[in-house]
Amino acid sequence: MPRTPRDLKPNYCYHVTVRCNNREFKLIRHECREVFLYALKQAIEKFKFKLYALCIMSNHVHYLLEPAQPEELPRIMHWLNWYTAMCFNRMLKRTGHFWEKRYHSSGFEKNDYQRALNTLRYIHANPKAAKMQQGFFYDFSNYGIHDRLTCIIHEAKNQTPKSRN
Repeated sequence: MPRTPRDLKPNYCYHVTVRCNNREFKLIRHECREVFLYALKQAIEKFKFKLYALCIMSNHVHYLLEPAQPEELPRIMHWLNWYTAMCFNRMLKRTGHFWEKRYHSSGFEKNDYQRALNTLRYIHANPKAAKMQQGFFYDFSNYGIHDRLTCIIHEAKNQTPKSRN
């Protein structure tokens, strides 16, 4: 049965989730998370999309993003998943698929503030719901301060993954 086409529309934001293959906990290492932030910075520069929320969990990642053009979402995700899979496979000395089959995305009009707020709450509550921590502040999430993530990404820009090992 063929895949259902994605419903991509202009002026939409997308909550995107991508999970490690076999739901394995491959994003536990701090170095993997730093490489992920570096790759995300590269993707933002390459595709010029807006990133409103991010939460890197131990076996999946949540994004709330707005592509410049709706047809850019698959390109962004393809590049980001390809790049990070290459890096992680090399770092973890493994081969094969790193990410599960297809990323999940759901879109909504960027002016739907209630939906945006609910999505932000869901993304940022993930570490607490998974009992990874007590409160909402989490090192690999931009909860509380939007600039906090941009600071992390800015630091990643100034270092290559090789210089962090």
